Amino acid sequence: MRFTDLAARVRATPPRLGRTRLVAVDGPAGSGKTTFAAALAAALGSAAHPAPVVHLDDLYDGWTLAGVVQRLRTQVLDPVAAGHDARFAAYDWAVGAFRVPTTVPAGEVLLVEGCGSGARALDDVRGLLVWVQAPPATCAQRWADRDGAAMTVFQPAWAAEEAAVFAAEDTRARADLRVDGAPAQPAAPGVFVPL
Repeated sequence: MRFTDLAARVRATPPRLGRTRLVAVDGPAGSGKTTFAAALAAALGSAAHPAPVVHLDDLYDGWTLAGVVQRLRTQVLDPVAAGHDARFAAYDWAVGAFRVPTTVPAGEVLLVEGCGSGARALDDVRGLLVWVQAPPATCAQRWADRDGAAMTVFQPAWAAEEAAVFAAEDTRARADLRVDGAPAQPAAPGVFVPL
């Protein structure tokens, strides 16, 4: 499936977050959510001006999913729903505190990517939920490649926490679209592989 076709589907979805169409990209760490969200953001905007993407990594309070949906709602989604740019302090992983000034522009479309973005608590404002998955070994290898060997110590506990959230929320089954984040044959540019 082409990202341009999915972008057209998103644009055809009625806005539910004020005048904004909200797309959530959820799935396990290392499954390919960030890459998928970036490609969709480019298709929804342009290479020079992609649609805004909020990374939940900026809203996690360290190595926990606790409270992330509430922070997303109050600090990002509520202002955007009111037609205002969202301004918040993103989490600084090196320091372990929320302190990085971040602005998210209100507009026609907003993408949120990260584990937990598919929470039922956001169903009232979300227009599309995308689930991205890859084999656990692939996710773990991507985690190590991306974050370095020192961070792999956190991977098993994080994988267990996100799996519990996915089970409680039934995220995969509730998704509007399921994507293969590690297809056997690499997809052509501008194309992704649905499950």
